Amino acid sequence: MLQKTKSLFLIFLLLWQYSIAQEKELVQLTDLTKIITTSSHQITPDGKQVVFVKNFIETKGNDQYSYKSQAFIADLNAPFTTRPLTSAEYNVSSIALSPDGKHLAFVRPKDGKAQIWILPMNGGESQVLTNEKNGASSPQWSPDGKKILFSSTSPIWAIDGRPEWEHQRPGREYGDEPNYKAINAGMGMEEIKPNPDGNLEELRAWLAKNAAKNDPRVIDRLNFLGEKDLSPDLFFSHLGIYDLNTEKSEMITQGFQSYFGATWSPDGSYILASSLKNEEHPDLTSHAEIWKIDLKTKASGVFFKLDNHRVGNPSFSPDGKWLLINGQNVEEPSYNQSMIGVMKPDGSGFKWLTESLDRSISSGQWTPDSQSIYFTGGNQGGTSLWKVNPNNGKIDPIITGPVGVGNLNIVGQKMVYSLIKIENPSEFYVADLANKSPQQVSKFNEGWLAGKKISKPKAHQIQTPEGFTIDYWVMEPVNRKEGVKYPTVLQMHGGPSAMWGPGEGSMWHEFQVMTAMGYGVVYANPRGSGGYGKAFQKGNYRDWGDGPAADVLGSLDDATNRFDWIDKDQYFLTGGSYAGYLTAWIVGHDHRFKAAFSQRGVYELTFFLGEGNAWRLVPNHFGYPWEEGVKEIMDYNSPQTYVANIQTPLLIKHGDVDYRTGVRQSELLYKSLKILGKPVEYVRYPDEGHELSRSGAVHRRIDRIGRIMEFFERYVAHP
Repeated sequence: MLQKTKSLFLIFLLLWQYSIAQEKELVQLTDLTKIITTSSHQITPDGKQVVFVKNFIETKGNDQYSYKSQAFIADLNAPFTTRPLTSAEYNVSSIALSPDGKHLAFVRPKDGKAQIWILPMNGGESQVLTNEKNGASSPQWSPDGKKILFSSTSPIWAIDGRPEWEHQRPGREYGDEPNYKAINAGMGMEEIKPNPDGNLEELRAWLAKNAAKNDPRVIDRLNFLGEKDLSPDLFFSHLGIYDLNTEKSEMITQGFQSYFGATWSPDGSYILASSLKNEEHPDLTSHAEIWKIDLKTKASGVFFKLDNHRVGNPSFSPDGKWLLINGQNVEEPSYNQSMIGVMKPDGSGFKWLTESLDRSISSGQWTPDSQSIYFTGGNQGGTSLWKVNPNNGKIDPIITGPVGVGNLNIVGQKMVYSLIKIENPSEFYVADLANKSPQQVSKFNEGWLAGKKISKPKAHQIQTPEGFTIDYWVMEPVNRKEGVKYPTVLQMHGGPSAMWGPGEGSMWHEFQVMTAMGYGVVYANPRGSGGYGKAFQKGNYRDWGDGPAADVLGSLDDATNRFDWIDKDQYFLTGGSYAGYLTAWIVGHDHRFKAAFSQRGVYELTFFLGEGNAWRLVPNHFGYPWEEGVKEIMDYNSPQTYVANIQTPLLIKHGDVDYRTGVRQSELLYKSLKILGKPVEYVRYPDEGHELSRSGAVHRRIDRIGRIMEFFERYVAHP
């Protein structure tokens, strides 16, 4: 049987490759490596050029790929010529243009640590500025261009003193054993001789010495899971300043609290940053305040806070009369929308500006006259751009519709922004502040897209009995012929509060590959999705299965009624993360699909509480299983409960080091189906975490899409 399957797949590949040779315009699997994006756009002070980071994949043959990020500069007048500022031999990030436009600061590794580098814009070699033992990142120039603010992250064991919260190891106190991690780093002296047969202090010293080598790993945190490894140590981000005159750096914050999202005051005399003095263990709170650091005295303290809110990312208006912040109510962290607000520079007169918009939005950017703030946010299948007047709170749309706006920067009367469109996954544009007659600056993807045939989504809606309006889109096979029926894939997004649409770029390539290979694609934003307001996002509260499944299946039914080319006898199903959950839920309740692919999902909710680093989704959406009635709700909503009902051939995928959803979830589902004798296959990717499909090793990203299609091809009958 295995040999027969391999032979069928080889025939399928040969036929597809032959069709590609005859029909060069179809999007292929390896076209993933050709997609180029840009980020960190910054217009030069004279408004004539823009510096940015070009993100691309370098191909060396034999499935050898590497991610690259390179600083570029482009003219903002036709013919929009571009040239590199840094070498492609190393990657850069966090670029920051000096106030006079004469220098570019950026982050680049040196001796294995990220450090701040500087490059003269009129030519010359870049040189490293910082030499921080824990690295340096996030450079920000002072208003006079003479200093650079940066961030550096330290582990808890490298910080002097003792935190205010209780030791998380029962019966222990801070300082009751030697700090061997600090000793190994040359930061302390051994005081007690380790001895497993000695007294209690010597035994503790011996145990601490072993733990310092991570053998074993001693865990006392609540949030001990990282993305691809355990994270037993707490880390704190602190701020430093590099003085270009003295060529020295100095840390300006310290202690057991983190400072981030920082900004200079207009006169350069103090810094505002997001922070929180941790009187309880940092894992136990999601609050944040705005703190002020006086640069003369180095004294720091609370500048602004709101009860039950996370606030931060301050930004002064150009005229210095306003302070912009963003924030979110944390009483319902999975449902409350992030907002922006303003106050006077002394912290008085605070007001939210975007509460009425009912969308989760990003930090804003001031216009030069300080009369408007531009901001973006997910909105009905795209990322829209709005502006708001800080005086009266009036909000006006600038760019809306089925596109994705990002990487906004404003200088003078010009703005640049990146744009995701169905015709092109990423380019960036220059326009006036009203976005009249925008001009495309970059053309990085146009070359390989020239002559390519793509499928364009058609938007539709359904109404649910509960009163929700569900947006969905249909993409037809690229070379569809009239009168022919085609297999169709129902694609579902994760989150569960993510949002898909023509303005969302992560699935651009995968959808185009499927339609190029003769499949239709239907995708929807079921209740619980972002981009539609709090009430819609809260529509999946204690209902991850029935309601969202009805929304996506209802969309598929409606699409089938609208388009006679959809073959209702050849449906396929896939989704990742929460949508991996929803895939397993659906095939446990509905048997219409010929095959399904469940990716990096969660399948047993009580188990998920203890395994994934995204475990707070459980209490935020359901409650804790020991609370009255909650365990029954969680069991009802767990796909594992219905594993015996699954009949659909199922491919299950997980990364070996996925600590967000936890690989044991997929092992449980696979073993159960295998024991039950169900048609199931299991794929495990080495060295990959939850982000495989977006930022994993390139050859594995290609393999993942190819494996989906190969699995579906086992059960499809093409026209």
